[in-house]
Amino acid sequence: MAGRHFLQIPGPTPVPDRLLRAMHRAMEDHRSSAFPALTRSILSRLPQVVHQTKGEPFVFPATGTAMWEAALVNTVNPGARLLAVRFGQFSHLFIQTARALGYQVDVIEEPWGEVADPARIEAALAADTAHEIQGVLLVHNETATGVTSDVAAVRAAIDRAQHPALLFVDGVSSIASLDFQFDAWGVDCAITGTQKGFMLPAGLGILYLSEKALARVDQCTMPRAYFDLRPMRTNNAQGFFPSTPALSLLFGLDEALTMLLDEGMAAVAERHRFLANGVRAAVQAWGLRQCAKRPEIASNSLTAVMVPEGYDARHVIEIAFTRYDISLGSGLNEVAGKVFRIGHIGDTNSLTLAGALSGVEMALCDAGIPITLGSGVGAALQQWRVSA
Repeated sequence: MAGRHFLQIPGPTPVPDRLLRAMHRAMEDHRSSAFPALTRSILSRLPQVVHQTKGEPFVFPATGTAMWEAALVNTVNPGARLLAVRFGQFSHLFIQTARALGYQVDVIEEPWGEVADPARIEAALAADTAHEIQGVLLVHNETATGVTSDVAAVRAAIDRAQHPALLFVDGVSSIASLDFQFDAWGVDCAITGTQKGFMLPAGLGILYLSEKALARVDQCTMPRAYFDLRPMRTNNAQGFFPSTPALSLLFGLDEALTMLLDEGMAAVAERHRFLANGVRAAVQAWGLRQCAKRPEIASNSLTAVMVPEGYDARHVIEIAFTRYDISLGSGLNEVAGKVFRIGHIGDTNSLTLAGALSGVEMALCDAGIPITLGSGVGAALQQWRVSA
């Protein structure tokens, strides 16, 4: 098709031209005396994205999913107990990863479309009087259902239970797009990747550790090799990596950090909130519901939209792609066929989203879903105009 494709999935997200140009470079010697300048530029600025002043960030040639494993094997001993909350596909996969590594995972089940309940976490930890649970696993922004949990409230629950468990937070679809306060929220391990808020291709896994978590690295007896943070820390201190890094992506990440920090992380979060409000206004005007069961937990980086009973969201997604050149996220697992997802994360603005919403409206109409053509786009435009 002529024109450009609208990539409106929650990730990977569109890569801005500025970052494409930054990555379009010849390979360099990653053992040269000049290379540490790049490493130090990245590692010194990554903490600013999550407001981290204590602890360290790490970057691997990997993905956000891989950082689940990296976080666990460096800080949690073999066979240990963990506590997790399952309320969507990615919290489910986090649990599966932990169990595949041999950990015992106690699971608090929440309905899909809900978020973590701090009171239930507190009760589970208070009952663990022997302090066998070594970590709490939490997905901050559940991409499958479009909801955002309150990390600060979960930390407060852990503290009220007077429990020493580490707090592991999956921030793959929140870090670099939503507000993330590593220090203030008492996070011990934060996990993300480059293909969402950082506006880059997938390929770099980013891990933030608190001082408390770092103290566990040398003590941890879990076998590890590629994800061993000990050689990574040693090499990073000199500005290098223990194995060949993903050079092109590092060039891109360095420039992405400049873009994000020049805008300011508070402004980045506010931009995502502003855009999300317009999309939510469109959904309401269509007469459809979000997967998020309450307005206050709806994500600002994507919107998961429920199709009416008797319709299949996969049909809407296919029409949108084949007729209107727009990619929408599909429903996963329990919400497959019930939900389509509109990503509004990373390099996007209201005009881009207005075009995307036009494509969604046409696809909904073509699928036979009874909406008024133009209603959602008009509601979004009005929302953005009055709140600009």
